[in-house]
Amino acid sequence: MANAERSGRPAEAFGATAVGSTRTPSRAPLRMACLALWLIVAALAARQVTVVLGTPRGERLTDLETWVGPNGVLHVKGSLYDSTRFTGTPFGGLVLKPLTRSAEQALGWGWTFGTLLLVVALGLIAARALPQPVSRRTALLAAPVAISLLMLSLPVRNTLWLGQTSIIPVLLVLLGCFAAHGQRTSGLLIGVAAALQPTLLLFTPLLWFTGRRRAALATGVTFAACTGLAWAAMPHDSHRYWVHHMAGAGLGGPADDLANQSLHGALLRLGLYGPLEVALFLILGAAVAVLALRRAVRCFRDGRLLLAVAITGCAAIVVSPTAWQHQLLWVLLAVAGRVGRRARDRYVWPVAVVLVMTLPSRMLLPDMPSLDPLRTNLVLVAALAAATAVPFLSRTSPHYQSPIPTEYAPAVPARFRHIPLAPFLGRVLTRPNLLLELLLIRVTYAAYSQVRLAATGGTISAGRAEAEENGRQILGLERALHIDIEHWANHTVVTIDWLRDLCDFYYASLHFIAPLTVLALLYWRRPADYRWARSALGIATLLALAGFWLYPLAPPRLMPTLGYIDTVHGVQDFSQPDYGTLTALTNQYAAMPSLHFGWSLWCGLVVAVLARRWWIRALGLLHPLCTASAIVATANHWVLDAVGGALVVGAGFGLVYVLTGPRTPTADPRQESRAAKACTGRSTNSV
Repeated sequence: MANAERSGRPAEAFGATAVGSTRTPSRAPLRMACLALWLIVAALAARQVTVVLGTPRGERLTDLETWVGPNGVLHVKGSLYDSTRFTGTPFGGLVLKPLTRSAEQALGWGWTFGTLLLVVALGLIAARALPQPVSRRTALLAAPVAISLLMLSLPVRNTLWLGQTSIIPVLLVLLGCFAAHGQRTSGLLIGVAAALQPTLLLFTPLLWFTGRRRAALATGVTFAACTGLAWAAMPHDSHRYWVHHMAGAGLGGPADDLANQSLHGALLRLGLYGPLEVALFLILGAAVAVLALRRAVRCFRDGRLLLAVAITGCAAIVVSPTAWQHQLLWVLLAVAGRVGRRARDRYVWPVAVVLVMTLPSRMLLPDMPSLDPLRTNLVLVAALAAATAVPFLSRTSPHYQSPIPTEYAPAVPARFRHIPLAPFLGRVLTRPNLLLELLLIRVTYAAYSQVRLAATGGTISAGRAEAEENGRQILGLERALHIDIEHWANHTVVTIDWLRDLCDFYYASLHFIAPLTVLALLYWRRPADYRWARSALGIATLLALAGFWLYPLAPPRLMPTLGYIDTVHGVQDFSQPDYGTLTALTNQYAAMPSLHFGWSLWCGLVVAVLARRWWIRALGLLHPLCTASAIVATANHWVLDAVGGALVVGAGFGLVYVLTGPRTPTADPRQESRAAKACTGRSTNSV
């Protein structure tokens, strides 16, 4: 297997492709990048150790405590499955029992460091398994990138936290496929892995149909021998596991728990029970297994063995009765597959896989009832897609090594010598991939919401005293500058019903609608300007988050005794200690700088620069003026908050200019669109 993999053509690490350049990077930058990545690996490992061992005993390594602790199931003389707390196979229990005493003595440091070593070994083998020959850059960077992604992944973090052994079967399979010498040794390792996790028997037909029949037979014999040994040593437990629980079904938490990302768990969550659910699970599981094995065999014959292994592992997740979070590492290995003929599409699959495997599903999809079936089964969907649906490129495709390149606009000379600082971030003429943009926008907004909440220590009312003190500072500064108009504007608007309603609507609604509308129009009509404007908005938002963190500020409506009226949220009960807690999803003291005004100013400037008609430009510039009036009149911001919003937006545009240089002037958007299509057509013909 390893020899077949090493006979292939060059491949980049983890599906990434260098577009439009075949130059070999110089040694010094590569070494610096490699050193930086290894330092990141060390930092991630140190953080994992600190998080796990810094937690009081009894709250960490709970699964390990359940197994080998003083009252653990491996000490019990009765059945391992009396309490359903032990979810491993009888062979797993047989292997762990002799380790009980040593595991008790090394329940913290030894077990955690041992798990980290397994993760490092897994990353090194996965990096070594990339199709050969590989570029020098890939050879240097693949291992630290792989280990970093593994350590960031939810399965590994869950394994470290719970004290699980689920990394061992994955490592045994990779060792059998890529490091073992001889088919018998390969089959022996994979057979032991299957004895620990039975659905990994799917690798047996993969070995058989790819010509590794001795390895397939060795896998089956090893599995049968390990299972028979456990049956002879623990017949009662083996009967309960294989017959009563049908290969582990029903052990652990409820099968319809959100953590069970198998097809069986998804069907139960959809409301199917009884014989109908079982029949549907068996039929769909068999179909998935057949389709996945066919795809895996094709990948193997094409020289993409790592992808073939990942596809088979993803199929094992789908067809397993229970696939808990710490058992889902196979999905992350599928990042090695390449998808997309165009360079702009090449990163969609790896980015989506990394996000699914490293972030909670609530950060990837909004909390909407209509999206619940997808959000609660997101890892299962990724595994199912990798096993049966994702159109991975064959190495015989002309686009596998050389995707259709991205077209860049000609550079515009800058007034300053060292601008742009990052010329490789040139202005792209074509639209970015829409799915990738939506993913990044969603994740960015979720992170923005989390940082806003965390800026006061994780609870909205935690920073109340500091926020009110900062509010008094801002008010004092405004009085010194004679711009403290908030009280007058607020009380004036309150007396005029229609004006108050208009300000409330403007404040509550257009904050999100206007920027999203401008982004959508730019994406559709002016793709060359979309990236420039989107980058400026993203940088401004990041700078604003730093402001929220460093300077929590109470808005006028949350300043007691000053007499401001909250026209949007109603009267606040200042006698309650958490009166500022209007919602659990946002930080009420994230007022400086004002992103209400900052985002509206961004909209106005973009429209003023790009619009062709004067009246559209005028409307664009009118929007931030109306927003400033609304945020002050509704007592939701101080005047200086708007100044702060203007500063971060100006810094966003300035940093984009410094990094990428001046914006390339564009003509009629219809001409720009035609030019982009023509560039794409020429690229297609050239390929």
